[in-house]
Amino acid sequence: MSKKNESCLYGLVAEFNNPTDMLRAARRVREAGYKDVSAFTPYRVEGLSQVLGKRKSILPWLVVGAIFLGFGAGFLLQYYTDVISYPLNIGGRPVNSWPAFMIICFELAVLFGAFTAFGGMLIFNELPLPYHPVFSTPRYDLSANDRFYLCIEVTDSRFSLQRTKQFLAGLGPTAVNEAQC
Repeated sequence: MSKKNESCLYGLVAEFNNPTDMLRAARRVREAGYKDVSAFTPYRVEGLSQVLGKRKSILPWLVVGAIFLGFGAGFLLQYYTDVISYPLNIGGRPVNSWPAFMIICFELAVLFGAFTAFGGMLIFNELPLPYHPVFSTPRYDLSANDRFYLCIEVTDSRFSLQRTKQFLAGLGPTAVNEAQC
């Protein structure tokens, strides 16, 4: 392979028929010391993120924070409106009637939490992703149905085209392909 083509290489992609084989291969890849590894599956594979060394997401904490922010924003909005800006004494009730504020506080908490979860999911999953170099590999369109792919990227410190290709071929995939930039 020429140097020009190698510089445009994104990584090597191994195709597997089932999640068990791919998970077994992913364990062997991590044991061999590869760090820049990605997996592409049609559905969630239990234990794959732990095997690949992916860290837990901060998104649940952001959603909890947004819920509290929404609750507080709802309370402060109503407090300002009813107590400071337009204090109307209706029927001798106190202007700071916090039990009446709870419905709006709940609604804003749910709204802020839902928007944070949706936006965070898009940001952390890097969506929308119109193009990724792995999309150009042969038969990658089957990943939406019944194929499982494991990609070792060129940026990995242990990556060597011939050695990594032989290593992946020894893991029992149906094919090992190059992903071009």
